[in-house]
Amino acid sequence: MNWMSVCKVGEVSEDEPKAIEINDKKIGIFFIEDQYFAIENVCPHAYALLTEGFIEDAKVECPLHEAIFDIPTGRLESGPGCRDLCTYAVRVEAQEIQIQL
Repeated sequence: MNWMSVCKVGEVSEDEPKAIEINDKKIGIFFIEDQYFAIENVCPHAYALLTEGFIEDAKVECPLHEAIFDIPTGRLESGPGCRDLCTYAVRVEAQEIQIQL
């Protein structure tokens, strides 16, 4: 598996996740409690970008139908999300956020 630089550290904050697309995969980069996380960015219930959702306590709420997902694990916590989200390994190298695909 290869590591791929997706953005700079300063482009993501606790209040502003970053939406990216790689090889037709929509991925959200989140900064929670001094750590970066990469999760599938489209809610599996209906097309909505989770980076546009409400973030609190390391969870993101889908902006359409209120499915709630745990950001570090991608686990569906409640609501109509249908399944857990895909997650991606993240590291920081020289102020670049990299994910492993």
